[in-house]
Amino acid sequence: MTSVITGAASALHSAAAAALSAAQVQPGSVIPAEKVKEAGKAAPDTAFPLKLTGKNIIIGVPGAFTGTCSAQVPGYIQKYDEFQAKGVNEIYVVAVNDAFVVKAWKDELAPSGTPIKFIADDAGTFTSKIGLLFDASPLLGAPRSKRYVIVTDGDKVSSITVEPNPGELTTCAADKVLAQL
Repeated sequence: MTSVITGAASALHSAAAAALSAAQVQPGSVIPAEKVKEAGKAAPDTAFPLKLTGKNIIIGVPGAFTGTCSAQVPGYIQKYDEFQAKGVNEIYVVAVNDAFVVKAWKDELAPSGTPIKFIADDAGTFTSKIGLLFDASPLLGAPRSKRYVIVTDGDKVSSITVEPNPGELTTCAADKVLAQL
């Protein structure tokens, strides 16, 4: 009986991830004004759409505290000034986790603080609207974000890079993105 329920739950998660995801954003697409939460602010009335003016970087990660994600984000923290020198207004790290988990992760990665904004997409709504949700149920228990980097000009996508394997860090590393700006 347990295996039947487990199999059904797994199939449901896969179907949900596929059904929730829109077509993947492409250069020229508009980033939707879907509400997200900043790290540590979980009340429903604290949700807001990303304010994208000028050049921005949106980094999507599969999960806070995972090994590859925790290896990826420090590069952006360390190179923040270099991104600013290339004209980047804001850097957002978006995880399909709740706001408390995202805040704890931010505090671990940047105990002295960072101007990078850590964003909780707790229900995966933002991630699904940009077409970057995938079924991570076998490892992370639920649909999660693919590993990606979007560069925007205002709310329009200038470029997008998606890792072929969300468990690896090749094309979405800070130095690779910085070299492309």
